[in-house]
Amino acid sequence: MEDPGRSKRGGKDIDFNQLLILGGGVLMICILCNKLSFRLGVPSLLLFILLGMVFGSDGLFRIPFENYAFAEKLCTAALIYIMFYGGFGTRWKQARPVAAPALLLSSLGVFLTAALTGVFCHWGIGMEWQESFLIGAVISSTDAASMFSILRSKKLALKENTDSLLELESGSNDPFSYMLTVMLLTMMAGEGDPATFARMLALQLILGGLAGWACAKVGIACLNRFDFATEGFDSIFVVGLALLAYALCSGLGGNGYLCVYLAGILMGNAPIRNKRSLVHFFDGVTGLMQIVIFFLLGLLAFPSQLPSVIIPALSIMVFLTLVARPVAVSLLLKPFAGSWRQTVLVGAAGLRGASSIVFAIMVTVSPAYTRYDVFHVVFCLVLLSISLQGTLLPWIARKLDMIDSGADVLKTFNDYKDDPAIEMIQLDIRPGHMWIGQPVQALNLPPDFLLAMIRRGQDNLIPQGKTVIEQGDQVIAIAPALTAAMPLVLTEILIEEGHPWQNRRIKELNLPPSLLIMMILRGKTMRVPDGSTRIEADDMLIVHQPREAFKK
Repeated sequence: MEDPGRSKRGGKDIDFNQLLILGGGVLMICILCNKLSFRLGVPSLLLFILLGMVFGSDGLFRIPFENYAFAEKLCTAALIYIMFYGGFGTRWKQARPVAAPALLLSSLGVFLTAALTGVFCHWGIGMEWQESFLIGAVISSTDAASMFSILRSKKLALKENTDSLLELESGSNDPFSYMLTVMLLTMMAGEGDPATFARMLALQLILGGLAGWACAKVGIACLNRFDFATEGFDSIFVVGLALLAYALCSGLGGNGYLCVYLAGILMGNAPIRNKRSLVHFFDGVTGLMQIVIFFLLGLLAFPSQLPSVIIPALSIMVFLTLVARPVAVSLLLKPFAGSWRQTVLVGAAGLRGASSIVFAIMVTVSPAYTRYDVFHVVFCLVLLSISLQGTLLPWIARKLDMIDSGADVLKTFNDYKDDPAIEMIQLDIRPGHMWIGQPVQALNLPPDFLLAMIRRGQDNLIPQGKTVIEQGDQVIAIAPALTAAMPLVLTEILIEEGHPWQNRRIKELNLPPSLLIMMILRGKTMRVPDGSTRIEADDMLIVHQPREAFKK
């Protein structure tokens, strides 16, 4: 448990060809592990960490790696994209009703959790006060990568908008945990005073917010006004923007994590071109970053040192899960009149993950002296959190009757469907429809268009040539999917209170011929509109706009 001489040196050099073989092999194994995780019912991120431990210095392959400084830089770069896409993939329309409690949990909740955990570490384990609060700060935030992975992979749609609350909280609380960790390390190094810390906190928040807003505005303007010479360069542009936003903000003394997360939210909820392709690109990039960060952290750990820290790590994890997190959640959610089931579930969903281990690496490479091996204590705690809390979270949600079976947890409109070779289309046969009374064989259907099923009341009918279409039927049709070469540019338009289109029928809008409203998302339902469809407040319109429309 003691850590008198922490090694910060790098391991032996590996032949470049061997490095390529290792990297390619590890990526392929991680993808297979991701598939295996669904069968075993455990989070895939846990398998990535365990795989890194298998390849590490104490594992089967014994690859020497002890370069904490390099690991910190690489993990920081990975966290930039995880946090940016966490914001980009959060639909503000759904998150807005729970924004106040989520942001309260991500700010005051972090400080309260760190304080309670610090008191326990001192009185329960016997750590020095400063080191106790340092560990509390390092593990005070819930992990965005772990939370997003579990909610999305398990399709865990929760009642009372709890999934949006957890996504917004976990995506926005890392910056506060980072600030608290930096301030405590500065204090332990004998630098700074209360006035310095107050200025540091204000500077981190103000510059982080302003830089995130400015970078998002620049990114939105460039994506909508510039025609990139090669397809896919817009994705590369956003990659560079995320890196630049973090680096510039951090260089000025602001909070880089807050900057990229805020930029992601603003860009993800703005009407930008090719948002669909950006979502698919960052799905892949974020998945790669999660593999890299969790495998590298597992590679950096020494399993032989875990038995010496298992008792303090388990004690802290139990206190954090059963006392600190639930107390903080209960106090902060009480004014918002949520149900007790929601409070219990949010309290149980405080997963710790990569961000806590990355902050523990910051402690390891800092000049501040710590008596305990903070890295392995936090590493062991994260393993316990992901394996126990991550595995039990869906079960807890079911026991609390908090799973909304009729909802979809995916937050951006691009997530509502994949890219299959065919599309399934629902056609509602309303009064006056030209198909009413017509047999299927008499319909003048286009080539490659097939009627797959007719839903009539509670019955599902397989249509035959002589099947007659009736009023009130729901016809499920199959047609070829849109090809990537088609010049279709989709964007979202949110109809807020006071919008000039509110309470007007589409035929009354006098839209230009090149603009088409393709779909309306209203609450939990999607509908294909016609000229008589009336637009209501809070509708999300999916429209096709020519590129020139963005430049006006």
